[in-house]
Amino acid sequence: MAVKEKDIIKAIKELNISGKALCIHSSLKSFGEVDGGAKTIISAFLKEKCTMLVPAFSDVFQVMPPESDRPKRNGIEYNNVFWIDKKSKDTVYNTRTKEINREMGAIPAEIIKMKEKMRGEHPLSSFAAIGPYANELIKDQKPMDVYAPLRELALFNGYILLIGVGLTRMTAIHLAEQTAGKNMFIRWANGPDRKTIRAEIGGCSEGFEKLAPVLLVIEKRTKVGESIWRLFPMSAFLKRAAAAIQLRPEITHCGKPDCVRCNDMAAGGPVL
Repeated sequence: MAVKEKDIIKAIKELNISGKALCIHSSLKSFGEVDGGAKTIISAFLKEKCTMLVPAFSDVFQVMPPESDRPKRNGIEYNNVFWIDKKSKDTVYNTRTKEINREMGAIPAEIIKMKEKMRGEHPLSSFAAIGPYANELIKDQKPMDVYAPLRELALFNGYILLIGVGLTRMTAIHLAEQTAGKNMFIRWANGPDRKTIRAEIGGCSEGFEKLAPVLLVIEKRTKVGESIWRLFPMSAFLKRAAAAIQLRPEITHCGKPDCVRCNDMAAGGPVL
């Protein structure tokens, strides 16, 4: 049976998050079938006066590392950057763009099409938000302050909601790494004047499920259709995750010995 808007609203009420600010990571496919697709899910949250904050990353705007600006321990092999699209050297990000990485999912892709959404001033790892507190959550995001929306979410007593996805999709764990004292990786994009600028980004997230035992005590769950929802209060999450990373800096490592990003992040991130 297809999931309907009333089913989404029931889950929101069950979790007691009506009117709350939420950072949502999601998989539309996790539900099985949704009557009306991503638009139905967004509509349900907005009817409950929630503010939806979603990742809207856009790697298409990344440019080649400048020869004169290549920090050590930066989670990148500078002689092996063939994956950067060389056409991006002529592109400039702006908050009106509809560009978004496909892996962000159907819900963020739908939100960035909406006229009333807000999108952050980050060329590679922007967040988008819609709802009553959208402007407040987004307003401070800059190229060298990538996780400002998540810090603001904590101030709003907001939540992280995983819809049919695991901790490997939880961007806030990168903020926990930063809070624990690690530097975020540096990548590059064109600024408004087409001059190359630095932009902070996170690293590998494949090891993030190792934090599940640390977070279990603050986690609430429900199920909608076939989709498992996992809810975490942002402030409590950040305190617990950052403390765990301070105690064990390698805890978020994916386990692959040759993962440059995990090796460099475990060591503290780039030397700035």
